[in-house]
Amino acid sequence: MSKVVKFGGSSLASAEQFEKVGKIIRSDKERRYVVPSAPGKRFSEDIKVTDMLYSCYALAEEGKDFSKELEAIKERYNGIIEGLKLKLSLDDRFEEIKKQFAAKAGKDYAASRGEFLNGIIMANYLGYEFLDAAEVVFFNEKGEFDAAKTDAVLSERLQTMSNVVVPGFYGSNPDGSVRTFSRGGSDITGSIVAKAAKVDVYENWTDVSGILIADPRIIKDPVGIEVITYKELRELAYMGFNVLHEDAIFPVRQMGIPINIRNTNAPMDEGTWIVGSTCQKSKYTVTGIAGKKGFCSINIEKDMMNSEIGFGRKVLQAFEENGISFEHVPSGIDTMTVFVHQDEFMHKEQKVVSAINRLAKPDVIEIEADLALIAVVGRGMKSTRGTAGRIFSALAHNNVNVKMIDQGSSEQNIIIGVANEDFETAIKAIYDIFVSTRL
Repeated sequence: MSKVVKFGGSSLASAEQFEKVGKIIRSDKERRYVVPSAPGKRFSEDIKVTDMLYSCYALAEEGKDFSKELEAIKERYNGIIEGLKLKLSLDDRFEEIKKQFAAKAGKDYAASRGEFLNGIIMANYLGYEFLDAAEVVFFNEKGEFDAAKTDAVLSERLQTMSNVVVPGFYGSNPDGSVRTFSRGGSDITGSIVAKAAKVDVYENWTDVSGILIADPRIIKDPVGIEVITYKELRELAYMGFNVLHEDAIFPVRQMGIPINIRNTNAPMDEGTWIVGSTCQKSKYTVTGIAGKKGFCSINIEKDMMNSEIGFGRKVLQAFEENGISFEHVPSGIDTMTVFVHQDEFMHKEQKVVSAINRLAKPDVIEIEADLALIAVVGRGMKSTRGTAGRIFSALAHNNVNVKMIDQGSSEQNIIIGVANEDFETAIKAIYDIFVSTRL
C-alpha cells in the first residue's frame, strides 16, 4: 500500500507543528508522498506566510522597498529550520525570490513561494526527495489545469522516486512561468499526486478531526461524520459545506481512491472517510446538514400550465437571457417557482420579469426575497420512512414556516426553503430531531 499525505498551513506553522507532522509520517511507511502547504497562523493574531508574500510583492509591484517584509518572511522559515535543528540555508532561495520580485514575476509566483520553501524544509527534515510542482503540474494557454499532461509527466517522475515531497498550490504555464490554483490550493495538488501515484489512500491532515454533521457556528459541538460518500459530500458542498473543493475531489474520485480527513493535533482520531460507495450504514438517518442564506423565489402562475408544452423552457430562458443561474425549480399543476441568488437577481429583476411576461405570458408573477435554503443529506434517508415528516414536525415545533421543499429522485437529499431569519433555528431543529434525539 501507499498513501499521499497533505498537510494544511496550521499543521506546518511552526517547528513544533513540523515535529508533529514528522511523527505522523514516520509512524507509517506507507506515507510516501507528502504535499505541504505554506506555514499558516501560529496564533490567532498571526499572519499566514502566503499573505505576507502577497503584501511583500505588492510593494515590489509599486516599485517600493520590500526588503524589510521579505526579511520577516525569511525569519519565519529560519525559525522553523532552527527549531528543527536542520543544517539548511535558504539564503540562495531568498536571493532568487528577491530578484524575481524586483523583476515583477507575478502574484502567482509570489504566492507559490510559501509552499515551495516549506517543501524544501519538509524534504530536508524527512530525508525525502524534493520535486518542484512547477516541473510536473501544468496549465494550458487558457490558464486551465492540464490534467492529461500533468498525469502523464507526474506519473513517470514518481515511478523513479520512493519517498517524495511535492509542494502544493501551484504549477507552471506553457511558457514556464508559475501559476497557482484559483481555488482548492494544496488540496488539489494532493489529489493530483494521489491519482498519478495510484495510491491506496489520500490522507488530508488539517486542524479538525474530520467533517462535522453541521456548522459548529450554529450547532455547539456537532457530531463528526465517520463515513461520507462523494455524492453526499457534493450535495452538501453545493450548499456551503466548506470541506474540500470539488476540484480537489474529482481526480481521486475518478480512480476510486478514498480520502481520509485527519487532525494533525489529534492523530489517533480516525477522522472522516470520503468514499465512492459503502455498505456501512450511517450512524444517523442524515449524514450532514448545510445551508445558505440570500435567495429569492420567483413564483409564476398560469392556468393549464401543465398542458402547455415548453412553458418551463420559456420561463428559464428569461433567466438565461439575463445571465442568471437558477438553484431549484419546484412546480405544481399551475405553478412554477424559480429560486435564485438574491444578489445576482435583484439588479436585473425587472428585466427578468419582463422577459417572463414576453416569453411565457403567465397570469401572475410574485417575488419573495430574504430566503435561505437548507440541504438535509444522507444515504440512510432512502431506507428510512417518514424522514420528510420528521423534518416538518421539527420545524413546526420550532415555529419555522417552510417556504419550499424539494426532494431529489435519489432520495438522498431534501432541500428546504425558509426565511433568512429562521435559518439557524431550522438547522438546530433538524439536527436535534435526527442527531440529538437519534430518531
